[in-house]
Amino acid sequence: MRKALLPALIIIGASLLIIRVFYLQIIDDSFKLKSENNAIKIKYDYPERGYIYDRNGVLLVANQPSYDIMVIPRELNKTDTLEFCKLLNITKDDFIKRIEKAKVYSPRLPSVFLAQLNKTEFAAFQEKIRKFEGFYFQKRSLRDYEVNFGANIFGSINQVNDKQIEKNHYYKSGDLIGVQGVEESYEEVLRGIKGVKYFQKDKFNREIGSYKEGKFDTIARPGEDIDLTIDAEIQKYGEQLMINKRGGIVAIEPQTGEILALVTAPSYDPGILVGRQRSKNYTKLYRDSIAKPLYDRGLLAEYPPGSPFKIMTGLVGLQEGVVEEETKFVCNHGFYYAPGRFQRCHCGGGVLDLHVGIYKSCNAYFSNVYLKTMGKYKSTPYSVDVWSNHIKSFGLGEFMGYDLPTGRRGKIPTSKTYKRMYPGWGYSGKTIISNAIGQGEVLVTPIQLANMMATVSNHGYYYTPHIIKKIKGEKIDAKFTTKHVTTIDEKYFPPMISGLFDVYNRGTAYGLRVEGIDICGKTGTAENFAKIGGKRVQLKDHSIFVAFAPKDNPKIAIAVLVENGGFGATIAGPIASLMIEKYLRKKITRTDLETRVLNTSLQSRYAILGGLSEEVKKELRIKDSIAQSKVKAAMQKKIDTTKTK
Repeated sequence: MRKALLPALIIIGASLLIIRVFYLQIIDDSFKLKSENNAIKIKYDYPERGYIYDRNGVLLVANQPSYDIMVIPRELNKTDTLEFCKLLNITKDDFIKRIEKAKVYSPRLPSVFLAQLNKTEFAAFQEKIRKFEGFYFQKRSLRDYEVNFGANIFGSINQVNDKQIEKNHYYKSGDLIGVQGVEESYEEVLRGIKGVKYFQKDKFNREIGSYKEGKFDTIARPGEDIDLTIDAEIQKYGEQLMINKRGGIVAIEPQTGEILALVTAPSYDPGILVGRQRSKNYTKLYRDSIAKPLYDRGLLAEYPPGSPFKIMTGLVGLQEGVVEEETKFVCNHGFYYAPGRFQRCHCGGGVLDLHVGIYKSCNAYFSNVYLKTMGKYKSTPYSVDVWSNHIKSFGLGEFMGYDLPTGRRGKIPTSKTYKRMYPGWGYSGKTIISNAIGQGEVLVTPIQLANMMATVSNHGYYYTPHIIKKIKGEKIDAKFTTKHVTTIDEKYFPPMISGLFDVYNRGTAYGLRVEGIDICGKTGTAENFAKIGGKRVQLKDHSIFVAFAPKDNPKIAIAVLVENGGFGATIAGPIASLMIEKYLRKKITRTDLETRVLNTSLQSRYAILGGLSEEVKKELRIKDSIAQSKVKAAMQKKIDTTKTK
């Protein structure tokens, strides 16, 4: 038996090898196709990318025809360089550099010589392309933006780099790929599948027909259209309100987690990153290290949340049973939390319960609540972790899991945080009391603040924020329809919401009311420091406002943060009220707030961040004045048009 085993194994192995060789050489032609690559020319047929619409079916991003000039270096033959360069408006040096680059990639394979020519640029070259052996054109589509806003949402498309090709073999040199925004997140959906055609060449390198009668050819499949959750009208309006300001606005539909608006300021027209000028324009945006127009402040910027965080402090205190709705504390225009340590307050002082503490935004009240929370357990580190877990259940201090490729997690401190900060000695609630009012070690992003308010409006649950509403023929990811429940019992939300409602009716946002809309909100002012000339300098505070509306069955939750904007009710609050009214009513009645916001420019405040000279600051003030004049003219035109109608 053993003697027969070895010969049997040899026979079986040889048989399998013969069968495999027979399959590869006789049945499967794919390896033959590769071996005959020198005699075969490959052409790719690039599909149109899918269109992008807003939640109401408004077309945001379409396509426009574009042409790439391709080159196969080995096939070049006595090119009239001067005529060629004149037709394409490039220099001879540029021509040489591009040819050398193509040779490095491959002397015998096609690569992009000049990309993304529009119809006008391509027309003259098309007439004479037959004169230039080794060159041919490849038609594809580029993005055609139907709107001049939403650049941070859409992202852009760009040529793939070597790393991307190495990572995903679908892409070849010169292919386009989505970068940032939904173009990156939904690249595989939007790009479609490119087609391939193989052509046989003769010994003179001329095409003589389709290879194997098109046996290996494939047809391009267009990308799928997608509908975003964005409301184009309030996205556009939000960007207008943020002109001459820096910051972010995020609006969410509480009952679904759908992102209604995602504004970052300053922004730019997405159309400038299309075509041959893309590289030049992108470089200009990238090098603006002061305004940072490519930096999505709604998703990436981490700020101290300030007074809106008192909502969290109060809810955790209620859940942990250290206070009740009726619990009162005294405010002496501030709070002595340690000998010589005084925390100021602008609420007016007096004896306050939870309801009044919220609508008057009392620092002393919530500092007392926080101290009781930290003192509930024998170990302060344990108390910190209990508190931290409650806060994180609202999505704070964590990556949100939304469907955009960029973001930051913010910071909610834990016992490990303070173990690193205070090694070798203990700490108490008084040491870290700034957390109570949204300062200290707490950092959040605008989208996290908006989600926090959506959660409060829902009485303790939220859906992961997302920007995709519909993909033709597909279902959206199940994680966007999965409910997340916080660690705070539902019964503790009504008293908090009652206080937030009175922020508008009796408190710090009284002047921001919109007749007929029940808005719940919270003003916030966060201290702001920056290093200038190597020194830590306190700058104008950040203006913060969070809100949701209507009070019952809410349709929108919003967070607005304006850098160096001052008090929350000064600039962020009016923007929130206007955005809410615009979304719910499709029109504005608080034109006084609208005029104030549109006429407000903070550019002169930002000038100091760049250490700019007085001449530059003066120039900025002049530009601000011109911009404000344009805004006034546009507003007047709007008023005149309305009167005419």
